[in-house]
Amino acid sequence: MLSAIVPALNASGTLAASLAALSDADEIVVVDGGSSDATAAIAERSGARVVRTARGRGAQLQSGVLAARGDWLLFLHADTVLERGWREAADGHIAAGAGRAAFFRFRLGADNWQARLVEAGAALRVGLLKLPFGDQGLLVSRALYETVGGYRSLPLLEDVDLVRRIGRARLLALPVEAVTSAERWQRDGWLRRSARNLLYLALYRLGVPAARIAELYD
Repeated sequence: MLSAIVPALNASGTLAASLAALSDADEIVVVDGGSSDATAAIAERSGARVVRTARGRGAQLQSGVLAARGDWLLFLHADTVLERGWREAADGHIAAGAGRAAFFRFRLGADNWQARLVEAGAALRVGLLKLPFGDQGLLVSRALYETVGGYRSLPLLEDVDLVRRIGRARLLALPVEAVTSAERWQRDGWLRRSARNLLYLALYRLGVPAARIAELYD
């Protein structure tokens, strides 16, 4: 059984498309971190099970795992849409065994050169560091998830923290695109948003506590 877990906060603009693409999952759990918009209602209309918890993606993901029934877990952001064929790719990975986790190819939902440049940077990061971000999704068996300690209650970079504990040798890229909304880059500026993301990652790898980085993020 494959459970899709989607942490959400005021995601009414993107959630419906994300959940529609996940219709092949055996179960969808949306973990709402206190939205003030129609996020929870949209999730319920889609047939997802809604879990309400405090804000914070690490804690929301933990709550989603506790609520999910599947022995395979698919974590996906509320502004990311998996392309068709993701379930077939996931089933092929599952059939190969529970010893490795998988992620998808990052793509932005914008047709301009800036988006292609950000995508190239993400591909370089994955190629050199084997470090996918949460907007690439993460497919992992519950057994492996629990073995490495699962998500921690971090205010951000919870995705990087987990995949580093999973380790390069146990991560596999699936040939399916995960298309993420470009709204954050368009709002903050393409260069500024990408530079900030790299800064936060660099600070984390230098040992700066995630809580301190979250202060900069806010």
